[in-house]
Amino acid sequence: APDVPRRIAFQSPCTLQHGQRLGGRVEALLRRAGFELLPVADGHLCCGAAGTYALTQPALSEPLRERKLDALLAGGPQLIATANIGCQMHLQARSSVPVRHWIELFDPR
Repeated sequence: APDVPRRIAFQSPCTLQHGQRLGGRVEALLRRAGFELLPVADGHLCCGAAGTYALTQPALSEPLRERKLDALLAGGPQLIATANIGCQMHLQARSSVPVRHWIELFDPR
């Protein structure tokens, strides 16, 4: 879609990387679709959402979110994309840029 930001940081959730072992697949699709994916330091680390972890362990969860956001925002993305609604909501609560599920980039209605 023409009005969708092209310069993005992708947050690969633990569910995708470790649970399903599909790390790199979404990134490859996004690159093939013409998105510029910025490098994200320590991309394998948790964002702090971890299911209910953000609700039940905020003292541990919030520093993880801040560390993840620092890494995601370091390259100056127009948008952060992820593949997990829990991560999306957790990151968006503190992000200075929009956080969206990656599939929304293909049909932003």
